[in-house]
Amino acid sequence: MAEMPGMIRPEIQALPQAKDRMTFLYLEHCTLGRQDGAITVTDEKGVVHVPAAAISVLLLGPGTRVTHRAMELMGDSGVGVVWVGEHGVRYYAHGRPLTTRSDLLMRQAELVSNTRKHLEVARKMYQLRFPDEDVSQLTMQQLRGREGSRVRKTYRLASQRTGVKWSGRDYRPEDFSASDKVNQALSAGHACLYGLAHAVIVSLGCAPGLGFVHVGHECSFVYDIADLYKAEVTIPIAFEVAAEDPEDLPAVMRRRVRDAMVKYRILERMIRDIRWLLLSEEEQLDGQETVYLWDNQLGTVANGVNYFQKREEDFTSL
Repeated sequence: MAEMPGMIRPEIQALPQAKDRMTFLYLEHCTLGRQDGAITVTDEKGVVHVPAAAISVLLLGPGTRVTHRAMELMGDSGVGVVWVGEHGVRYYAHGRPLTTRSDLLMRQAELVSNTRKHLEVARKMYQLRFPDEDVSQLTMQQLRGREGSRVRKTYRLASQRTGVKWSGRDYRPEDFSASDKVNQALSAGHACLYGLAHAVIVSLGCAPGLGFVHVGHECSFVYDIADLYKAEVTIPIAFEVAAEDPEDLPAVMRRRVRDAMVKYRILERMIRDIRWLLLSEEEQLDGQETVYLWDNQLGTVANGVNYFQKREEDFTSL
């Protein structure tokens, strides 16, 4: 059999870290292929080469076709792939994690499975929203009420600032155009934020479905993380774009959100915030890549050691 063309599958350690990559790239009405380590984007205007390892997530809109070789490259490079459209957003595929460790995943599972620890992480999430307040003793009901008040205030101020009427969040996933301009802008912007959050979560080796505020959905943790930045990024931009009423509102919204993500360093902050939420200070500083063996008494023991030892009675019986 002839050798498969293209570059050799890279080692994870050789790939750029998630924090060093572009936030996202939106594509539509094109065909994605592969040439060596680049994704080729082809439409009626020609071909563009995009270095796969430089991207965190690809948002693929209507009219997009992808070759098997292109998906292979995205998976090897840790590129998240999200198919999006006017009818809402779904996350269909992702690349392999950009880590060989499972400590974040194990800690996430531990924290989400223990009621007390689960509540502690949820409080830390709200602490990021209220940095000047002490929420360590508040119940989930109190936290939800305070967050609801904060979000309503954010919408009200954005409406007053831009002159765009706000009647509440109202959208139909099956009919994008049925919503008013500001709700369309919010849907388009949130899709970008969800895509980036999902790509970051997967790249760190965490589970998108193990959430702390949101639960029961395959993207619960994605919604948890994305909600930390909506008031800063997507909500104010959505009102600004709705006030401008551009001809292609979703495209303008995506570009504005992309620029804001770079300006406010959202990708790097997501990585830092997730590690802060799940790990202790000592664990956050530990960068060692290793494999352990589980021990029910000691926790973990060294890997690559032969633990077989002859007992003395084994020899006396000979």
